[in-house]
Amino acid sequence: MTTEAVPAVRPATTPGKAGGTGRSGGGASGAGRVARALRPGAGRQMHGGPVAHLLLGVASLLSLFPIYYTLVAASRTSGEVTNTPPPLVPGPNLFTNLGKAWEQANMGTAMINSMIVAGSVATCTVLFATLAGFAFAKLRFTGRNVLLMLVIGTMMIPPQLGVVPLFMMMADLGLGQKLPSVIFPTLVSAVGVFFMRQYLAEALPDELIEAGRVDGAHSLRIFWSIVLPVCRPPMAVLFMITFVQAWNDFFWPYIALDTTNPTIPVALTELSTGYVPDMSVVMAGALLGTLPLLVMFVVFGRQIVGGIMQGAVKG
Repeated sequence: MTTEAVPAVRPATTPGKAGGTGRSGGGASGAGRVARALRPGAGRQMHGGPVAHLLLGVASLLSLFPIYYTLVAASRTSGEVTNTPPPLVPGPNLFTNLGKAWEQANMGTAMINSMIVAGSVATCTVLFATLAGFAFAKLRFTGRNVLLMLVIGTMMIPPQLGVVPLFMMMADLGLGQKLPSVIFPTLVSAVGVFFMRQYLAEALPDELIEAGRVDGAHSLRIFWSIVLPVCRPPMAVLFMITFVQAWNDFFWPYIALDTTNPTIPVALTELSTGYVPDMSVVMAGALLGTLPLLVMFVVFGRQIVGGIMQGAVKG
């Protein structure tokens, strides 16, 4: 009994051309996708080379040098700071100059006031900007685009134009020379509203909101249960930026407050008064005013960056 070899039959394939069968074209494109996915290095984490590390190291040193020189100047005498060339090594007078700055500029009160002002402004700005951004991005109401254009238009108005009427308003409300006169005018910013609106328009699917509506949730419930979890990364970034901006704000607090109830920038002006100011004490006061921001970045920097990266991966 003999068996005959049956030749293998291959399916006929045609090149993927216009007007050809979709089967062959799809197979070719599928094979291309597989080939691209199997390329060497696909899916691996990218690592910078020595040149990239060198450039990042130089940029880091240049960024840290002003803080380092502030420490050096704060630990020297005024005569040593004005020498040519200036000293580049810390001296022995750091704690003496810090004590002088703390006493002369009322830094204790200024530190507490700056924490109250910056914390209140940053928290309220994040809350109100997220609410407004959600409304402009996902809610449908009459005049939405017009209101958004008006909000964006306020960014083009110089803040100096509103100083006189704002000062008169605070005086009429009985808030002159008080911290609420610095907090209330900056509880929300147009930049924050626009920032949150742009993020929510891209990162929040409409299907999630529709699912919440189907479950019977009202707008505030949707905001609390759906919007806030999605907005954690941009909220952290907005809080950090607003806190730093409010902490360093000088123009309006200098007008609204006096030297008996100052914030950090206003208190630092007391150190530079006089015919010949002591620059070492001025730099010591600047170092005291910078330390809380440095601590905030050290403690919360990893969480902020992690939230940003998590939001980027989810997006």
